[in-house]
Amino acid sequence: MQPGRWLERRALALLAVATSAVLVVLFYYPVAIVFADAGGVASFVDVFADEFLVREILGFTAYQAALSTLASVALGLPGAYVLSRYEFPGRRTVRSLTILPFVMPSILVVIGFVAFFGEQGLLNDLLGLAGLEVGSLLYNLPAIIVAHAFYNAPLVARVTNAAWESVDAREVETARSLGAGRFRAFVDVLAPQLLPAVLTGALLTFIFTFMSFPIVLELGGFEYATVEVWIYGLVRDLDYGEAATLAVLETALSLALTYAYLRYEARQATASRAARPPARKRLLPDDPAAGAALERLGVGAYGLVVAVVFGGPIVATVVESVTGPDGFTLRYYAFLVERQATGAAFQTKPGVAVWNSLAFGVGTLLVALPMGVVVAALADRARSRWGRAVEALAMAPFAVSGVMVGLGMLRGLVFGVPLPVVGRIRVGGALAIVAAHAVAAYPFVVRSVGPMLGTVDRRTVESARALGATRFRALLDVELPLVAAGVVAGAAFAFAISIGEFDSTVILATGSTSYTMPVAVERYLGNRTLGPATAMGTVLLVVTAVSFVVVDRLGGRWEYG
Repeated sequence: MQPGRWLERRALALLAVATSAVLVVLFYYPVAIVFADAGGVASFVDVFADEFLVREILGFTAYQAALSTLASVALGLPGAYVLSRYEFPGRRTVRSLTILPFVMPSILVVIGFVAFFGEQGLLNDLLGLAGLEVGSLLYNLPAIIVAHAFYNAPLVARVTNAAWESVDAREVETARSLGAGRFRAFVDVLAPQLLPAVLTGALLTFIFTFMSFPIVLELGGFEYATVEVWIYGLVRDLDYGEAATLAVLETALSLALTYAYLRYEARQATASRAARPPARKRLLPDDPAAGAALERLGVGAYGLVVAVVFGGPIVATVVESVTGPDGFTLRYYAFLVERQATGAAFQTKPGVAVWNSLAFGVGTLLVALPMGVVVAALADRARSRWGRAVEALAMAPFAVSGVMVGLGMLRGLVFGVPLPVVGRIRVGGALAIVAAHAVAAYPFVVRSVGPMLGTVDRRTVESARALGATRFRALLDVELPLVAAGVVAGAAFAFAISIGEFDSTVILATGSTSYTMPVAVERYLGNRTLGPATAMGTVLLVVTAVSFVVVDRLGGRWEYG
């Protein structure tokens, strides 16, 4: 057999081995180091014996996550109802905006809230025109909860909207024909079909808010410290033992919740069935009836809340970046240009941050995209219990926080790995950050490509194999072109996630010039320089928006259930 043919026949297996090796080096090894740093059972006993850590850190983390989940569900469900039941201009665009949690950097949420709800924010400026002033609404628990709802309510709306549009209208019509009123039909027929999706969105929101880092760090600080924030403080103080113990506890809980979600999602997928979704009504009908007017009033009130909570922070970021005490100004952007040209080496330079973010994004893309495609292809071919187990192991980074990965890489790859003969091998700076970003991004590639591979007609693949194509050639020439939209969307996700990644970057970039745009925003904000922070945030917003447009226009939407 010719060497080229031999290599082609085993290409997929070799790629699987290479992907596994990369995953072990970049994820499982750093995580194992954190587990080793945590020590034995005595370390965990000490944590649970510490009343402050249990009540003030672990307890508060779960408490704020529960409140944030309730707020996200309360804000997201009406949005799902409007998207599912009404037809209106721009509906597709509004629905596309529910993808924001996956492409919008969390540090942008922080800067938006500071620019809008802060003491010198846009909200106070607008109220000042009417002679009113509310002062700062930030740096407290309600601000953290609302910011989490900003980030996660679109997720709840998207998950529930997908379920709502899969409801069979014939069941509701049957209940109505048997004498059930609208409320009774909703409670007995519609609600049981929507409840699983609501619980799915709530569970994912709880996981995300339990592991929330930049939002809590900037809007609450150590006064409202969660596990992630406390670990970050311990790392800064070089207390790696206690940091590792808390990180292991957090990871264990997150993995358990994520496993429950994946099991539930698999059951829902097998239980899926064809349905005729209810017809949508026009949002602005020519109906003067009191009930219709009241319904429109309710939708309008919800729209106002959405405009304030979601639109306000984004608009305020841009407005504050071009507004000074005397009105319109570009001096904050001029400051960024001057800082880049004349700033000292130890100062945060915007040009370096932008270049690093773009370079790390491309590097992440080159690592995460092939990894994600290979894992998705292997999971699609191994549709068995072992296949699901392999997929679960490969998707583990989805449930592990960036702080945990960053800490593991800092303790392992950055500090150095001792090897026989060759000595200590160190991987730091840009390479370590790209590695951390790739670990965070590639599960999203799997989630974009995997479901689409599952819809490919297997007869097409079998025909290619019957004509002599190897498994790798069939994947390359037949399957991937059919799921090109998912591959492109996965690539856009990987790039966007790298651009916005903050958790691991802020740990790995400390004391180096490998900082990114989110880290630069945090540093400017930490110096209480709102103008430069919003200018840097606007630059980040533009780059993120471009990635969002690619995700939206080229398909591969993230769907649950």
